Amino acid sequence: MEALDYRGFERDVTALVDALVQASHCVVLTGAGASTDSGIPDFRSPGTGLWERLDPMETMSVHAFWQDPGRFYRLASETWLPPLLGARPNTVHYVLAGLEAAGLVKAVITQNIDGLHQKAGSRRVLEVHGHVRSARCTRCGRHYDLTALVQRLRQAGIGPYCTCGGPIKPGIVLFGDPMPPAFEDAVSEAARADLMVVVGSSLTVDPANSLPALAQQVIVNNLQPTWVDGRAVLRLPYPASRVWHAVADRLRALSIL
Repeated sequence: MEALDYRGFERDVTALVDALVQASHCVVLTGAGASTDSGIPDFRSPGTGLWERLDPMETMSVHAFWQDPGRFYRLASETWLPPLLGARPNTVHYVLAGLEAAGLVKAVITQNIDGLHQKAGSRRVLEVHGHVRSARCTRCGRHYDLTALVQRLRQAGIGPYCTCGGPIKPGIVLFGDPMPPAFEDAVSEAARADLMVVVGSSLTVDPANSLPALAQQVIVNNLQPTWVDGRAVLRLPYPASRVWHAVADRLRALSIL
């Protein structure tokens, strides 16, 4: 992997802090890169991305779920699900929660399904791709704790079916699913934002990747280039945890955080 160039790091972090302090309605959009330091692999990074090893249409699509719910859960529990269920928040999540408490961030829009923003203390979190906290019967609507459900399936060797006989679907937006109501809230927040900070997202997944276009100004913190870089007022091509740790240090020095 090519070594990162940190020569502009201090300058860029200072510019980010200035923008956060000056913004009246800052919204943050997070992707997989915000959670990699929590042990959750991202999806598209060259050499390490999850989709280099797995076919998303086979493992995370609504078609795969309905075709064979048992196989869907078996593949999920063997591949992408365990890191999510056991993850803990990292620096990025805690700092963003602190920024919300300080009034500098009004909402976090996340493409992640890990629930780590809430675990870190963020309150206004819009999960546009759902979450892994629960699952729901597609027939009667009964809710299940997803972790307990997966453990039960493993131990008892039974299929993912409700007591009414309906297949139990995890609370995530699978490929082929419609977007949840949270996406409409995310559109509203993005349109209100005089600043959107993109953290750890490649901005390649529709329609969430359209949200930065609604904000007045955009700052991007992502290792790889994104489509919005050309109109971004600032780009920080560094690991998210390093950036937000430095942001927190500066804000504490200013007695803001």
